[in-house]
Amino acid sequence: MGGQLKIWCNTELNTATRERLRAATSSHELFLADKQAANAWEEGEVSEELLQADVAFGQPSREACERSSTLRWLAINSAGFTKYDAPAFREGLREQGTVFTNMSAVFADPCAQHILGMMLALNRRLLDSWTDQQHPVPRWTYTERRRQSRLLNGQTVLILSYGAIARRLVELLQPFGMKIFALRRRAYSEAGVHVIAEERLSAVLPEVDHLVNILPQNESTDRYVNARRLALLKPGARFYNVGRGTTVDQDALLDALRDGRVGEAYLDVTDPEPLPPEHPLWRTPHCYITPHTGGGRSDQTEAVMEHFIANLNRFERGDLDGMVDRVD
Repeated sequence: MGGQLKIWCNTELNTATRERLRAATSSHELFLADKQAANAWEEGEVSEELLQADVAFGQPSREACERSSTLRWLAINSAGFTKYDAPAFREGLREQGTVFTNMSAVFADPCAQHILGMMLALNRRLLDSWTDQQHPVPRWTYTERRRQSRLLNGQTVLILSYGAIARRLVELLQPFGMKIFALRRRAYSEAGVHVIAEERLSAVLPEVDHLVNILPQNESTDRYVNARRLALLKPGARFYNVGRGTTVDQDALLDALRDGRVGEAYLDVTDPEPLPPEHPLWRTPHCYITPHTGGGRSDQTEAVMEHFIANLNRFERGDLDGMVDRVD
């Protein structure tokens, strides 16, 4: 892929990463958009610079990508790609031979560790002990907390979706000796995890202690976790959502929490976001919420930049198959 590239970028940069990008693209033509985008909800405006770019890095306008006849690589700076996940758009990229990458590798570890952290906190009753500490007279519930504490060892987890985050979570869970299922369109054999197709989902749900949702947002996943599927869980099973809020019927989840079908829920994503202060999920017993921080990491800007530069080096060499986080 030799020759000078026109690279358009609206990724959020600090001084250090801006200079890092300038150095890495010194043999190319770099255009930095005035309006920066740090996440998947922001989007660049249509501009001549973007329409003429060979490489778009950040959150470019989908309209501009569709109109462009020069775009050879779309490199978004997020793991989620909802606004680009339309069949006609994806097919247009393929027809033009445009490479499409996201940043799943950057966010896989923080999201997986976030889920594991909450699993351990719930199993070891850490949140209950923190609540005891908030009483006017702190409570020392020695016997009760010890008897309630559980081990992850031997428990069963089902992960809805099996991408980079799920794969990293499986790696983190394997030392606990858990039985791990993961849902994907096609079932196949893989060490350490039972990958199942949707036709087996109803049979597996009654077995699980932990149901982890990492589904992306699209038409096929809208309200995928619904009343019917929640009703198949064994009483007291725990539910975790680090995918997208729209993939869960939140009214059904509220009912399942209230009747004990779901013992506890941990939500890092909701619908809408931010979750309004008056929303009942905030005050539903056994429901724990974090403000979409699962993918957070203090070095995010630097990690995103290094991911892009490593892929740029591969793109320059023509090693398209070796580019990390290709979205096919």
